[in-house]
Amino acid sequence: QVQLVESGGGLVQPGDSLRLSCSASGFALDKFALGWWRQGTGKQREAIACISSDASPVYADTKKDRFTISRDNAKNTVYLQFDSLGPEDTAVYYCSVGYGCYSDFREADYRSWGQGTQVTVSS
Repeated sequence: QVQLVESGGGLVQPGDSLRLSCSASGFALDKFALGWWRQGTGKQREAIACISSDASPVYADTKKDRFTISRDNAKNTVYLQFDSLGPEDTAVYYCSVGYGCYSDFREADYRSWGQGTQVTVSS
């Protein structure tokens, strides 16, 4: 059974850094691409980044400066590091698995999704 589990979210203060993890089970992640997305309350889900099977990252245009995506195939895990958090980063963060990374970040290109982890930025 394919399963993705996000972790690392929580309540953080403005200006903090955070690293989220997406752990895969039921399949070997090394052959797949994995994307990170987020959805704020009342907003549409938006793409952040994707990392291909050869570890090449693709970032959504507005996410290049503060986000870093990486993977550890030995741990079947992909990470999302982001810095200088602000209230606008408050959202549920999701990971998803697909066959490749594409700059247009269509949700239809991703076959499975995790349940999400909540990140709340507040002082």
